[in-house]
Amino acid sequence: MSLKGKVAVVTGSNSGIGLGVAEALAAAGADVVLNSFTDAPEDHALAEGIAGRTGVRAIYLKADMASGEACRSLVTRAAEALGRVDILVNNAGIQHVAPIPDFPPATWDRIIAINLTSAFHTTAAALPLMRAQGWGRIVNIASAHALTASPFKSAYVAAKHGVVGLTKVTALETAEEPVTCNAICPGYVLTPLVEAQIPDQMQVHRMDRETVIREVMLQRQPSKQFATVEQIGGCVAFLCSPAADQVTGTTLSVDGGWTAL
Repeated sequence: MSLKGKVAVVTGSNSGIGLGVAEALAAAGADVVLNSFTDAPEDHALAEGIAGRTGVRAIYLKADMASGEACRSLVTRAAEALGRVDILVNNAGIQHVAPIPDFPPATWDRIIAINLTSAFHTTAAALPLMRAQGWGRIVNIASAHALTASPFKSAYVAAKHGVVGLTKVTALETAEEPVTCNAICPGYVLTPLVEAQIPDQMQVHRMDRETVIREVMLQRQPSKQFATVEQIGGCVAFLCSPAADQVTGTTLSVDGGWTAL
């Protein structure tokens, strides 16, 4: 499978899942646009590194996904810089944990904006470009929490459920066109952020690394193994391949059996 000549925009992609997705798409030949809300030399160095390793064009564009205007502008700027936008991966997200009565309203608003509303704005900006080109792929990175729930994660769960709803509507609106929209629903993925949490969890629960991973962090993930960013990237690449031409409006769970329970 080759994505040579395609341009992919991946939101929230200067680390973790987003960066893994960008790496996978670049490895398949797509030019990639990395994004986050920062604008540090390290961010641009990530794009330069991908370009150097894969031979594709790779750039970094700053945009705050809490701003609808910035979301739409990101897609426009990507098209201006690289000539087109064929693939949109909505990955940007944040999290906060608190009981509903104690959940800060401003934090609720920001989580909904970044995790859900940003995908609406980027999709609205990208669809006309994809239609004009006669091909497009939209992949929304949702979560196992898009299909089930956990206490104290009201905003995150609500946003991710919304992402799946948006995915289905987008798929139906493009069903007779060569444009697809799907959601990937990961369980726990071993990102640098999750890796950094393991020592703290070991200390709090007074467990060794293997035990705290199995019994605490992956308590709801039957495989007792983290998914990897490479696996998520591979799933995105599949959804952009000809094999997935008739896959649209659905969710692909990468959760070690979590949502099978």
